[in-house]
Amino acid sequence: MKVTLLQPSTFWEDIEKNFLLFERLFSEMEQITDLVVLPEMFPTGFTMNPEKFGADELNKVPRWLQKMSDKYDFAIAGSSIACDEERYYNRFYFATPQHDISFYDKRHLFRMGEEQNHYSAGSERKIFEYKSWRILPQVCYDLRFPVWSRNQDDYDLLIYVANWPAVRQDAWNSLLKARAIENQSFVIGVNRTGNAPDIAYKGGSVVFSPKGEVISNESSQIPDVLYADLSMDKLKSFRAKFPVWKDRDDFKINDFNNPLKFI
Repeated sequence: MKVTLLQPSTFWEDIEKNFLLFERLFSEMEQITDLVVLPEMFPTGFTMNPEKFGADELNKVPRWLQKMSDKYDFAIAGSSIACDEERYYNRFYFATPQHDISFYDKRHLFRMGEEQNHYSAGSERKIFEYKSWRILPQVCYDLRFPVWSRNQDDYDLLIYVANWPAVRQDAWNSLLKARAIENQSFVIGVNRTGNAPDIAYKGGSVVFSPKGEVISNESSQIPDVLYADLSMDKLKSFRAKFPVWKDRDDFKINDFNNPLKFI
């Protein structure tokens, strides 16, 4: 599967401008792709002002993703503010050209930014399927919690979308690599660039192989665009030759509020 990572500097709290920004990037990409991954809260930036956006405006986001997916014939992933029953969520959307759109609500809310005071946490770990790939979606701060992303032989690709500040770039790189190695999975991490109020971002979007090797390459033509090829055959071969996954600790999470139960 061919994947494309987009990490531009987005416009603060301006959904329409960000739609135009990404539409331009879609039209300029020089390689055919199966999946395009956008950063966390790509239409607005990582804002703690979700109430500034009405439900009608926020509902434009999944419709726009579906429209772009249909137009360009690739799947698109990225997170946005979502309003559901008068609660706001940091919602990871996954739209496909087959007119399917799935979502995952960020579980771990970034308390140092008071995200938990403005958004509700998700409670369900989800797996998406696309082109025979099993995909686990995650959002930014989820990266620090490996139990939530532990591979129970149920996914092949782990995707993190983020607004990860430049001051913690080393943690971003180290944790993404660790998630790939420990889960014997491809890992995509997409982070934005540029500045938001009081925060600087420097991207660092990357794709790691199940061995922890960087396999993504920057575009030669367009800044802030990266490409990678994922091989299911290589993944299966590596897992068969080095079956660490067979010795994993099996467990299940009873529910969102209770501790882990190991079985």
